Amino acid sequence: MSANKLRWGVLGCAGIAIRAVIPGTKLSETGEVAAIASRGIEKAQETAAKLDIPKAYGSYEELLADGEIDAVYIPLPNHLHKEWTIRAAEAGKHVLCEKPAALTAAEMEEMAAACERAGVTFAEAFMYRYHPRYAMIKEIIASGEIGELRGFHGTFTFNSAGNSNNVRFKQSMGGGSLYDVGVYPLTAARMILDCEPEAATMHALFSPQHDNVDMMASGLVEFSGGVALTFDCGMWAFGRNNLEILGTDGRIELPRAYTAGQDAGDNFFVTTKSGRREVEVPRVNQYALQADAFARCVLNGEPLPYSPADAIAGMRVVDACLTSARERRRVEL
Repeated sequence: MSANKLRWGVLGCAGIAIRAVIPGTKLSETGEVAAIASRGIEKAQETAAKLDIPKAYGSYEELLADGEIDAVYIPLPNHLHKEWTIRAAEAGKHVLCEKPAALTAAEMEEMAAACERAGVTFAEAFMYRYHPRYAMIKEIIASGEIGELRGFHGTFTFNSAGNSNNVRFKQSMGGGSLYDVGVYPLTAARMILDCEPEAATMHALFSPQHDNVDMMASGLVEFSGGVALTFDCGMWAFGRNNLEILGTDGRIELPRAYTAGQDAGDNFFVTTKSGRREVEVPRVNQYALQADAFARCVLNGEPLPYSPADAIAGMRVVDACLTSARERRRVEL
């Protein structure tokens, strides 16, 4: 490990890694992508050549055995997150794991314990939380401009139902819309309120055509003080990706709430009785910011903004939502 660069290895050639995380990490101030692995050497070599990555491995084990790799990013299907996080930790690698980090809170507790035993850093890859617009939103809320918080409404939907081979549609691989996109509004409300919810009630469409995973889900998540998150998420619905924060004296509207790019579409809007204003945000790459925050923790000992304990708490909420959807009842946390 050099004094100012973290050497990353990537376990798998998933689309999110190729499209976003690897390019973002290469734009970071503190990271370099040094190796990529796949289950076959051809795929690894093809991806390495495409993205100018120095090393390619035909197995995940080979990459973990490379002493020149400091940290790994894991974009594997959800059901493999636990195994490869633990194996990476045991190999002495720091771990950035794609969301959802686990399938249950119990799995996440095992992963966190393994990383703690090995003395390595662990983080769940919710890139949107590193975008400065969320700090700006929290400052506006703290200023009192929109009054007391009354509620949140979040959406994240898309339609890929025709792709029968999608791992998101396989129960055994951790498929379903709550795991895939519902976790975004759930984490956003928890992050902005800086507290954990008290109960969840969900209704979902479990589709026999898609291995009975939840292809659409709508929910109510209760926080203290009468504040609630209402949200919906889906993989078989028209695309939406928004967050509204409602106060007694105004509201904040956040388009493209979780998939910010680097253009004017990332601005947000504040509406009060004085009118509606657009708040301009910095043009940044949130994947690069995520990589830098992780590297500063590893290289300089700076605390992570979101600890393994946060990932465990987040999975408890997902557990409650899935139980509620399956059993058609309110679940207390």
